[in-house]
Amino acid sequence: FKSMIFVLIVVLIIFSNSSTNGANLMEISLNGAITDEKEFLSQIEIAKDPAIKGVLLNINSPGGGMSASVAISDAISSLKELKPVLAYASGTMTSGGYYAAIGANEIYANRGSFIGSIGVILQAPNIEKLADKIGISSQVVKAGEYKESGTYTRKWSKAERDELQRLVDRSYELFTTDVANARNLDLNRSNEWADARVFLASEALNLGLIDKISTYDEAKSRLKELSQVELDIWYEAPAIERFMSS
Repeated sequence: FKSMIFVLIVVLIIFSNSSTNGANLMEISLNGAITDEKEFLSQIEIAKDPAIKGVLLNINSPGGGMSASVAISDAISSLKELKPVLAYASGTMTSGGYYAAIGANEIYANRGSFIGSIGVILQAPNIEKLADKIGISSQVVKAGEYKESGTYTRKWSKAERDELQRLVDRSYELFTTDVANARNLDLNRSNEWADARVFLASEALNLGLIDKISTYDEAKSRLKELSQVELDIWYEAPAIERFMSS
């Protein structure tokens, strides 16, 4: 029983160690494919603490889901209203990864990083011939003309393809408009920077997609400058959180 009480006390102490503990700067990482925004948004909530004077967004992501990328970008834009946010491309900052970055005050990048891929794609396999070969057929009951749009069991009809193209075009319009507004780019010249090409950092700089090529340490120094802190103290996640992540 005493051992259980001791363990309980230790756990409570660890969990109570969830404040910013004197930190005034915070780094949030966005790594890998963007499939869900919940974990990232929980980090944004911590960063809203008034004790945190600036946030470094370290991105190494090829992108992912449209809605999750938009949610992250909007959250960063809102955070920027409270304190400086600097996005840093440590590896890949493309598609939804770049969408996330445009919410920051400034975007810096490793000189070997990949930037861009501003575009939208929707795809699905067509397994109709394979299904016929092995004797599998689909049965569908639906309500709504376009409810089966995107099916992989047969070739899409022209009406279905046109509707899916409309959806992709509208999503692309949202993406490019948000980039143009955030980066002060000419939307009429979007074919130069938004044809889904991936650019090396130097090319992205010339196009206005990023603000500077720098090292990671230089990006941290710039955030310190923007945040106007004399001594930078970086936030560390509580021990229990680091343990669960590992």
